[in-house]
Amino acid sequence: MIEQRKLSEGEALCLLDTQGVIAVSGTDRLTWLHSLLSQNLKNLGPGESTEALLLDPQGRIEQVIKVIEDGQITWLLVDHANTEALLGWLQKMVFRMKVEITDQSAKFATVGATKEFPEISFVSSGHPLIWKDNWPGVVGGGYRYSSRSVNHSWFEHLVEVSRLDEVLAGKSMAGTMAADGLRVAAGRPKAINEVDEKSLPHELDLLSTAVHLSKGCYRGQESVAKVHNLGHPPRRLTFLHLDGSEHALPDVGDEIRVLGEDKTRGKITSVAQHFDMGPIALAVISRSVPEDAELEVVGKNGSIAATQEVIVPQSAGSVANIPKLPKLNLGAKGK
Repeated sequence: MIEQRKLSEGEALCLLDTQGVIAVSGTDRLTWLHSLLSQNLKNLGPGESTEALLLDPQGRIEQVIKVIEDGQITWLLVDHANTEALLGWLQKMVFRMKVEITDQSAKFATVGATKEFPEISFVSSGHPLIWKDNWPGVVGGGYRYSSRSVNHSWFEHLVEVSRLDEVLAGKSMAGTMAADGLRVAAGRPKAINEVDEKSLPHELDLLSTAVHLSKGCYRGQESVAKVHNLGHPPRRLTFLHLDGSEHALPDVGDEIRVLGEDKTRGKITSVAQHFDMGPIALAVISRSVPEDAELEVVGKNGSIAATQEVIVPQSAGSVANIPKLPKLNLGAKGK
């Protein structure tokens, strides 16, 4: 808790879990990536960063990608377990485009903090490689469903592994559990936790930071637009305050039920202890669960009571507000 408070106040750094780092160079790189991913990348300027999604044809999330541009190279950061899959897919999509793709994962470590430390970052083409998290803001072309007010500032610095000991010497450090607690408190989804094979960006409020709704064609665009304008996502991300009286935390994957019911309505995706809020969690639950319903988490630690703080509301989607056509009464005679 002391480490987490220091990290929150910008007085500590956190050496994060290994990430995959892919460098894309060549004159066509931004136009090419723009055509493949959900974000507007062709206008990304040197020193800027953003977030993008690789979707399947049905609009489900395959990859969540952090993007840093230095003017000569576009750097893609992904969960380490997904690096090989993304690298292989990108290489298949090159065709005649002037791009070069290299895996730089072994060269870099990632250091997280709640403020920027350009002095520790690797400098490429004159720009320190720092990814800024825009959550809970809304980037150009994005759309936020949540009205939950949170303070969240987060930066990830690429540091050469060969300089890591030198860079971190004398610095106050916090563990990854401390960093994850700040993320959960902010309601910030993480690919390795909140994303599964069915995930739509709408369910996790990722239209706000990772999708540009007015850009040109990319795989899955039709489904994204249809759900956003005409439909509702079948599930929704919610923040949970957990009952800490039993001094036990649920496990990721534990079932969510409406209090007093036996039916499973979702699952825990992230769990943390927060220095101010106490035990907290993120969960992906059915859209049909009322926003004011009292919930319980059921797992090996028994039943733990939980109250919701809405991230994605039940009303998410259908922003076009097109009224339904009246049904024809074909059974009436003489009409």
